[in-house]
Amino acid sequence: MGLFDRFKRKFNIKGNNLDNDLIIYDKGLEKTRINFTLKLNKLTSKYKQINSDYFEELEEILIGADIGVGTVISFIERLEKRVQKEKIVSPYDLNEIIVDEMFIIYVNEEIIVNKINFNKAGPTVILFIGVNGVGKTTTIGKMAHKLINENKKVLLVAGDTFRAGAVEQLIEWGKMVEARVVFKNNEDPSSVIYEGLEIAKAENYDVVLIDTAGRLQNKTNLMMELEKMNRVIGSLIPNAPHEVLLVLDATVGQNGISQAKEFKKITNITGIVLTKLDGTAKGGIVLAIKNEVNIPVKYVGFGEKKEDLKVFDIEKYIYGLFKDLK
Repeated sequence: MGLFDRFKRKFNIKGNNLDNDLIIYDKGLEKTRINFTLKLNKLTSKYKQINSDYFEELEEILIGADIGVGTVISFIERLEKRVQKEKIVSPYDLNEIIVDEMFIIYVNEEIIVNKINFNKAGPTVILFIGVNGVGKTTTIGKMAHKLINENKKVLLVAGDTFRAGAVEQLIEWGKMVEARVVFKNNEDPSSVIYEGLEIAKAENYDVVLIDTAGRLQNKTNLMMELEKMNRVIGSLIPNAPHEVLLVLDATVGQNGISQAKEFKKITNITGIVLTKLDGTAKGGIVLAIKNEVNIPVKYVGFGEKKEDLKVFDIEKYIYGLFKDLK
């Protein structure tokens, strides 16, 4: 039995007994699935046997799903080796291996940790970074909602004091999810963070979510600002921040990979939040991020509602991507 068949059995697909998260992955990846799996099914029907023309067309389909050129090249090489070694002739037989290899590319023999590294002694500090427009503040609001539902006492800190409307946006999210927001307009971000952490310690908050400015144009200034934030955070809470989450917009495709590479040069990123995955037909970027930047996707966003942030699950992702594969 192949990997995809095991996923189907695990999720009880035939009985249509899908859990809520799986339904969300199913719907959220619909645009990518239509764009990707439909083309793959047509390719499978077109060729009676695997040859170089088949692989050329498969490469185009994979690149079109935004899996990334570098990732696709290595992926095709792996498939060609397996075809030769296992003497596979039919494209239908190769489809199962395509699913297998995509899973292997993401996992890469590593133990993938998609959970938050919670601090056992005092507040857990999570720093959110990313360029403007990717949905950082919205992600923080959704994350606060998720954690509050898990009975965590959550404090929001408005560290983006420069973008017009950023503080107000976080305050609105605070009202929506019933979380306190620490803010100061036009103040040094580190001073706001300092005040927020002092409150978090004094009032026994479980988690502190910190918004930051989304500038990447002047990397020197951003690096200095993030270094200062890290010093302030570490001086008040040892070993903090416990998580640095980079927020990327799935709809920008390979530009998101470039952003991840640039931010990785500036600071230590522990995980990625991929937003707007439901709004793109190029959901293959999940595989490209892990393969090219080697940072795990920890959360994915499938909509605008406060409930629409989900812990990333590679098995549910693979199912959502390939459920219509013949």
